[in-house]
Amino acid sequence: MSTRTVRRRTQYVVALSAVTTLALSACAGATGGGEETSSEEPAIETAEGTVEERAEQYIDQYFADSVLTKEEQMEELMWFVEAAEPYAGMDVSVLSENIPTHAYESEVLAAVFSDLTGINLEHSLMGEGEVMEIISTEIQTRTSVYDGYVNDTDSIGGHQRGDYIYPISTLLESSPTLPTLDIDDFIGLSFGTGSDGVIYQLPDQQFANLYWFRYDWFNDEDIQQQFEEIYGYPLGVPVNWSAYEDIAVFFSTQVNGDGTIDGEEVFGHMDYGAKHFSLGWRFTDAWLSMAGNGDTVFDPETDERTPNGIPVDEWGIRVENCSPVGSSVERGGDTNAPASVYAVEKYLEWFDYAPPEAQNLNFDESAPVVGEGNVAQQMFWYTVFTRATIDSPAMSDENGDPVWRMAPSPHGAYWQDGHKLGYQDAGSWTFMNHADEDKRDAAWLYAQFATSKTVDLAKSIQGLTFARDTTINSDWFTENAGDYGGLVEFYRSPDRVNWTPTGTNVPDYPSMSAEWWQAIGSAAAGEITAQEAMDQLATKQDEIMERLERGEVHDECGVKLNEPRDAQYWLDQPGAPYPELANERKTPETVPYDELVSGWFEGNSYLD
Repeated sequence: MSTRTVRRRTQYVVALSAVTTLALSACAGATGGGEETSSEEPAIETAEGTVEERAEQYIDQYFADSVLTKEEQMEELMWFVEAAEPYAGMDVSVLSENIPTHAYESEVLAAVFSDLTGINLEHSLMGEGEVMEIISTEIQTRTSVYDGYVNDTDSIGGHQRGDYIYPISTLLESSPTLPTLDIDDFIGLSFGTGSDGVIYQLPDQQFANLYWFRYDWFNDEDIQQQFEEIYGYPLGVPVNWSAYEDIAVFFSTQVNGDGTIDGEEVFGHMDYGAKHFSLGWRFTDAWLSMAGNGDTVFDPETDERTPNGIPVDEWGIRVENCSPVGSSVERGGDTNAPASVYAVEKYLEWFDYAPPEAQNLNFDESAPVVGEGNVAQQMFWYTVFTRATIDSPAMSDENGDPVWRMAPSPHGAYWQDGHKLGYQDAGSWTFMNHADEDKRDAAWLYAQFATSKTVDLAKSIQGLTFARDTTINSDWFTENAGDYGGLVEFYRSPDRVNWTPTGTNVPDYPSMSAEWWQAIGSAAAGEITAQEAMDQLATKQDEIMERLERGEVHDECGVKLNEPRDAQYWLDQPGAPYPELANERKTPETVPYDELVSGWFEGNSYLD
């Protein structure tokens, strides 16, 4: 581990005690857990002197690592000071989910911003479930609770079709906008952009679900030999689900003859299965597309790309002329088609190779398990765990270097070249039409400050959830890439674009996402089969869309359900939904991790 990394990691110990606590359960907010916290008592030491002198002190103390020179940082900070003059003394509140990146914003950035601008900015933190509930209440009542939000772009389909969002595209024209904001530098800008080309949300942070594995075990010559003698191919990063399954079986039952390493029981897989609302997000976060449902997101011959499958996306919802027309196969959807059922079946089967408690854990409870040191790999691992995993003693060697790595997630039997390969959570600034105009503008200033080049590198070092291209390609992350187990290489790679959030096909994310965990949870509990679960889900999604259509909720791109017809008609059409494969076990394939990473450094895709 580099000396510089150690220095930066310890720099904010006093100021960021709350962040340290949050990092130990990195995704408590990603599933809705956690109580509200705010920056009522700033955790930083307030600077002294004139505003210019205070700005310099803050740069030296908190933002010394930046892609800008100190002079350029001062220019940005002085712009915020001047732009905020009309709003000085105003009480402004914003809300985000409870992850380390936002804790850093709440503890440090909000305090610095308030001191320099005179705006009394309170940045509150809650679980993502609570954030979504409050936003839904605002949409229904058109009454402001907060002046701005950081909320996932998964609701972009509703935002585009509704009349309640004040778009970022409009703010850029109507409200004070940082001249150096550099909108094209945001790597997830397309995620918050509607199919109409309007930018509805501005990325603040994002993280992907990737494959996680024990690099030290995979590189152990004795373990490699054991695996190849049994399976006939090298132990490495699995490219497809067949190889992943073989590796899961090997570590759980066969390594060293009895599924142990150094005398301790190990497991070849990790997941969670409790009937809990977090289980829904486990699946809407692109699990079905990783199996191969939906349509491709780009044409390999032309490289023309959409963030999600068109006309059928990873939720299985078909869209025609921007209008959702169905989720069930009978309406042209893919939610209960063979690829989706296969995805659920493999999810259930692999619990045989996970710790015995896994099936009864929810997301929050399962998050720390790989850090305990007895799991060989995890198919579906969120990179927001990176900070907590780095800080786990069991996950570092005697030199402090990580014994684990992350890599692209393997894909299932129905997956084709050009399909989406995973999910990215893109927490993005979101503002409401009905908000007080001045408070919204003041909150917009803070949103720009929290994502500015002045602070973004320092923020990314803390939270490791990248939003800017200049940050991920900075000299700092070049020098320290080895400390992060492949995270930097992934975000610099051409493969990154195959990981995207929920897209615009989903017209009502809050209502529809609530159905997923109930259907999948029943299958996980053994109450119904995978096919019955997906039939139930497809029916529920069609019913929600039927209500939207009947209520004429959306003027443009509103739901226009197809009439049901025989499923075979749709299975015979090109694209999704795809008919059942005669053999859902493909030839296992692995790739050496070091070879994969060197290709990324050279700008190559591991899929080529």
